[in-house]
This record gives sequence, C-alpha cells and structure tokens, in this order.
Amino acid sequence: MTWLLPAVVAVPVLGAGLSVLVGRRLILQRVISLAAVGFVAVAAIALLVSADSGTTQVAQVGGWAAPAGITLVADRFAAIILTSSAVILLAVLVYAMAQLGRDAVDWWFHAKYLVLTAGVALSLVTGDLFNLFVGFEIMLTASYVLLTVKTGPDEVRATMSYVVINLVASALFLMAIAFVYTTTGTLNLADLSRKMAEIDPAVRAGLSMLTLVVFGIKAAIFPLFMWLPDSYPTAPTPVTAIFAGLLTKVGAFVIIRMQTLLFAQDEPSTLLLFVAGATMVVGVLGAIAQNDVKRILSFHIVSQIGYMIMGLGFLSIAGLAAAILFITHQIIVKTGLFLVGGLVEAEHGTGALDRIGGVLHRRPVIAALFLPLALSLAGLPPFSGFVAKLALIQEGLALDRGVIVAVSLAASLLTLFSMTKIWGGVFWGRETEAEGTAGAGMVGATAVVVALSIGVALFAGPLMALAERAAVDLVDPTVYADLVLGVR
Repeated sequence: MTWLLPAVVAVPVLGAGLSVLVGRRLILQRVISLAAVGFVAVAAIALLVSADSGTTQVAQVGGWAAPAGITLVADRFAAIILTSSAVILLAVLVYAMAQLGRDAVDWWFHAKYLVLTAGVALSLVTGDLFNLFVGFEIMLTASYVLLTVKTGPDEVRATMSYVVINLVASALFLMAIAFVYTTTGTLNLADLSRKMAEIDPAVRAGLSMLTLVVFGIKAAIFPLFMWLPDSYPTAPTPVTAIFAGLLTKVGAFVIIRMQTLLFAQDEPSTLLLFVAGATMVVGVLGAIAQNDVKRILSFHIVSQIGYMIMGLGFLSIAGLAAAILFITHQIIVKTGLFLVGGLVEAEHGTGALDRIGGVLHRRPVIAALFLPLALSLAGLPPFSGFVAKLALIQEGLALDRGVIVAVSLAASLLTLFSMTKIWGGVFWGRETEAEGTAGAGMVGATAVVVALSIGVALFAGPLMALAERAAVDLVDPTVYADLVLGVR
C-alpha cells in the first residue's frame, strides 16, 4: 500500500497532462478529472484506514532512505485531512462540471484543478521542508491561474494582491528553509524533530516565529489575513468554494504540524492563544460589516481559523483533537456555504443582500441547504460545529483559560448574527425576480456536502476518538520520527 503515497500526487499530475492532450474534448476532460480525483479520494480513505489500524504508510521515493531522500508520510493526522480534502475536491468538481460554461468558463479548468489537487496532496503527505515548499507552490500556482478564469478588472486586482502576498510568504519560506538547513544540516521533518531540541533556544524560537509567519500568511491568521477577503469573492464559485474549504486549512495543518513536531512546548502558548482570539474577533467583525454573501463568508474563513489555532495553543491532547475535528468540519461546512452562495448567484446574478430576497419562497431547497451549514458554522447543537467548539471550550475551562473561552463564545454569537443577516436578506423578505435557475447537478453536489456535514455530527463520537488518537501521536514527536527513520 506504500505505493498509494506517491500515487495520490502523481495521478492528478498525469490526469492534468492527459486533460491538456485531449484538447477541447470536454467529455474526455471530465472523465479524466473524475477518475483522477476519485482515485485520490479512495486512496486517501485506504491510507486513513491503514494509519488508524497502526500501519502508517511511509514511502521513500527513489529508494533513498530518510533523511537523505524524498519522504512521504500518511500518519493519522495527514490521512484525516487528506481524506476530507479529497472528498470535497470530488464534490466541488461535480458542481463545477454542472456549472461549466457559466462560471468555470475556460477549457483548461480541469487541468488546473488537477494540478491544484496534486499540490494539496503533496503538501499534506510530504515529510520534508523543501518538498513542502514544492507542494505549496504547485497548489498556489494553480490557484493563481484559477483566480483569473474571469478576467475583469476586479479579478485582476484581487489576484494581484493574492499573488504578491503569497510570493512574499514563499520568499520567507525559502529563507526559513535556508536557516533551518544551515542550523541543523537536514530538511527531513523526522530528523529535524530530533535535532531542533539540540540547537540554541533563541535560534529555535526565531525559527518557530518565522515559520509561524510564513504559514500564518497562508492560513490567514491575525494580523496576516487582509489579502483573503478581497481575493476570494471575485473568483468563480467552484474556485472560491475549494479555496475557502482547503487552502487556508492546509496552512493551518502545517502550522499544527510544525509547532508540535519541531517546536513543541510543555504548557499552553499565550502567543498562540492571543493570535487565535484576535483572529476570531477581527474575522467575525469584518463579516458583520459586509453586505454580500461571499464577502461575509470570506471574513468567516478568517474567523474560523482562530478556533484551530486555539486548539493548538492549548498544546494538549484534547485541544489538538478538537482542532483536528474542527479542521475537518470547516473543510466541509465552509465549502458548502460557498456552494450555496453560488446557487443564489446562479439564480439572481448577485450575492448582494440588498438586491435579492424571498429565496425561501421561490426555491426552498436552497434555503434547506443553507440552514444546517449556517447553524453548524455558528456552533449550534446538534450540528458538527457544536461538537468541535464544545470540545475546545471544555479544554479551555479545564486549563483555566477563561479569556479565550469567552472570546470564542462571543465570536460564535456574532457568527450566528451574521448568518441571520444572510438569512434575512437572501431567504426572507420580498421575493425578487430570478434571472436563471441553478442546475440539478449543482444542487445535488451541494446536497452531498451538506450530508457530509450532518454525517460529521452524527458520527461525532467515533470521529473525535479518531482525532484523539491522531493528537496522541502529535504530542509525542518521537512517534513520527521513529516511523519515518525506520525505528518502528
């Protein structure tokens, strides 16, 4: 089964090449994309089952043993996020195919989407810093092009800010790689987890801050988030949905991996908890101030990242488990909300709250899809967001961190308020005339994502237990190191 690790990266790359070769044969492009992304989803599930059964898959590409070679690893943490990402990538692909010709408007959409898939997969399973850089650049390069599917002035301006900020982050990442290699003589994460403990504490702290800034930009944490709300709303709906669901979450994944594996602490981090609280507050306040569905949801991407950093800041098994479950929940819910926003735009041509209304009366199915996702985002029971937020609050109280708990509860209340703002503006009120109709494929793909969100709530117990097992591995860096370096 080790071959699945390079395959989850290679198959989408091969699919992208084939998609280009078949040219404008749209049916063939669709078949290739579905087969490639479907393979990644099935492979991710197999890797998750293997990891949770105690057989973590580790591949040494080219036969070079770690730490010298290219290492790919699918431990529980990576496999959980890879599985969630692959399933969502497949659902959004179906949505995009149903909307193709109106939104994802060019012939090369499938090739770009498959390159993005390969970048996401590599970023999650790589076992060394340089190939983490490569994975991020593959993912970001595809995202740069996907953002310009529509080439109006607003899209160009938004894309420029997105590209510039991420190029700065990439340059800082290269600097971090150079500093790490100069200091330790290795880039393999397993080897680094051992050697980091041996270097000067001040140097170690500096490297920790540098990597936090690099991936903080990519995850859009406070105060490094300002590029996101302007960049995402102007993109086509399938692109925005997958960006909202995945890109910042991959950044959060890497922050958790780095801070636990390379820069672990014995006590909760005041800095991380401050960043978490500030991220929640500025994100939700920004959302309340908006008058467009996509812009409201874009600011909520920022706000919800704060809860993931909150779980990391506790630096405990329970806190990390809650953060892992929260990432999984957010990948699904945030994607679903943007897909619902796309359904509204497909029918009314806009997401502006003051230009549409009465969707509940004309298209109750769209309202039915929005409601559980909105309540889950706000953290109301019995939806998936409640389970993860309750775990975070319980751990915060157990660690006597009342301030961050209070901030998280206030942010949840304000999130609910912003969701009622969308509900009142879009679904209630005077019915406005529709300009079109969202296709059955778009509605069906969105319904699948909503069902996944409900499934997370229904199976919260087993999923939390799985997240706890992943968290146990994270708090003991020797587990990862021993697996990769062949000790276990």
